[in-house]
Amino acid sequence: MGRGRDAILEALENLTADELKKFKMKLLSVPLRDGYGRIPRGTLMSMDAVDLTDKLVSFYLEGYGTELTAAVLRDMGMQEMAEQLQETMSKGPGSAPAGIKAPPQVAVKPAHFVDQHRAALILRVTDVEGVLDALYGKVLTEDQYQAVRAEPTNPAKMRKLFSFVPAWNLACKDLLLQALRDTQPYLVTDLEQS
Repeated sequence: MGRGRDAILEALENLTADELKKFKMKLLSVPLRDGYGRIPRGTLMSMDAVDLTDKLVSFYLEGYGTELTAAVLRDMGMQEMAEQLQETMSKGPGSAPAGIKAPPQVAVKPAHFVDQHRAALILRVTDVEGVLDALYGKVLTEDQYQAVRAEPTNPAKMRKLFSFVPAWNLACKDLLLQALRDTQPYLVTDLEQS
């Protein structure tokens, strides 16, 4: 388990049953960053602390999932617990005991192409079906594939496709970039040069 997942799980396991229920209700209304979707209410309300932790990490990844958990806890008036959660994360991976110098931190990598050019891709991709066909079975499930295809316009289809991206790893984003290169080579070249 990652540090963020452990920290979220510890925070949620320290909530009473009523507090966990309140946490889930607040999670349904807390403002989210652009590009992130909400966990469906029907799924969310039946989860215990372990399942909710897994869902938070799969939907929002560890970093943003931890930040979001802390924000909801603050909104519930549980500042101390929120601070403890953020403190755990700010210590960084494998904090060294006192007297032992921690290794230097690695520089942050720039955002992936599909994250950097999200807005332009939503507006400018014209062959969404070609992209979907390339991703079907590798990144997209049947339900996700059909949900994107059901949207009425290309921008709406791309928006729907991007609603799945927060849960993807780097390999999934690379597959999307390759699909875009195969179906929209001039668009990708234009965006890379911008």
